[in-house]
Amino acid sequence: MNIPLAERLRPQTLDQYIGQQHLVGEGAILRKAIENGKVPSFILWGPPGVGKTTLARIISNQLKRPFFSLSAINSGVKDIRETIAKAKKQQFFSQPNPILFIDEIHRFSKSQQDALLGAVEQGIITLIGATTENPSFEVIPALLSRAQVYVLNPHSKEELLKLLHHALENDEFLKDKNIEIQESEALLQHAGGDARKLLNIIEIVVNATTEEPIVINNETVTEKLQKNIALYDKSGEMHYDIISAFIKSVRGSDPNAAVYWLARMIEGGEDVKFIARRLIILAAEDIGLANPNALLLANSCFQSVHVIGLPEARIILSETTIYLACSAKSNSAYTAINQAQKSVRQTGNLPIPLSLRNAPTRLMKDLGYGKNYKYAHDFDGNFTQHDFLPEELHGQKWYEPQQNPQEKGLRERLKRWWKGKYTY
Repeated sequence: MNIPLAERLRPQTLDQYIGQQHLVGEGAILRKAIENGKVPSFILWGPPGVGKTTLARIISNQLKRPFFSLSAINSGVKDIRETIAKAKKQQFFSQPNPILFIDEIHRFSKSQQDALLGAVEQGIITLIGATTENPSFEVIPALLSRAQVYVLNPHSKEELLKLLHHALENDEFLKDKNIEIQESEALLQHAGGDARKLLNIIEIVVNATTEEPIVINNETVTEKLQKNIALYDKSGEMHYDIISAFIKSVRGSDPNAAVYWLARMIEGGEDVKFIARRLIILAAEDIGLANPNALLLANSCFQSVHVIGLPEARIILSETTIYLACSAKSNSAYTAINQAQKSVRQTGNLPIPLSLRNAPTRLMKDLGYGKNYKYAHDFDGNFTQHDFLPEELHGQKWYEPQQNPQEKGLRERLKRWWKGKYTY
């Protein structure tokens, strides 16, 4: 069959739609808007293969509205204006607005987004945008303020298995095949929460097997994918695999591998700001306090590539990538905030010690707010021991300095200050 499996199985109604129950389940916010026929302009933010395009089409069908679609990859300002002009012609008296769906809206330039703004403001169209990137970074504030943002989650294991069985039982091609699912771990791992990727994998495995029964297990899935890697990546679905390889190469202190994966992304047309943002996260999560300058450099890199653009931005990205890969590594800040958040979830909102509370009024002072607080700058060395945690957490620690020169110095300073209160 020429039509891909993912397209053959694309849901046509909300009842057929799998996942995103927080948005389209019974009583959920987006489902209510659809049922009431009052859908605002909105942006769907989530990873690939979680149903952004499908949801936009379902909404258009269910509300019986004209549907226009543009891709930010190959549409310019002229295309936008022509589409808005067509939408205007669809407006008759009390007819609801046509829907304009824009895939990968984060790739639109400011001028392209400006071209949309008037049509959204005037109600000529209802905009539905889809993005894999945080819209706060990529969508202009004026447009963002006129659109709701709905976050879509990766599909769970249960949802992917439900989709798998639905495909085997209902697809006109697959249901006539003798397919035996022995193991699903490799299927789910390679899919990574992406429904479209899962269906593509099934199609690859089935099409690459000539004898029946077609046995699907971890070994056959891995083998067939390795032999058909070009087909597997024909629509750019290894985007997240390449950024993963890039991140792991920097974390693993291999500048050559890191630059190779950087080159793969640049040659593949990846957004340089996307790469630069990942470098900022890397600097904080994997280098952290072992070299605080890494975060400064990564942030400077982001600002620079935003101003410069390609092709010169590749040099800035290369410099930052090599610096981060060669830097000492520490994830102590990442681990500390994870552990602290875990403690908060376990202990709840513990009372703030009175000595730490703000006392802007006389009543608050009379109640003991701020009493016995020790102002550090009043003491030698600008330090004195004080209890800054809720009583129930006294002596708890979440930050553990790691074994790199920078943090060894921090460890010694903390030991000198706290004299055994925290065991460092």
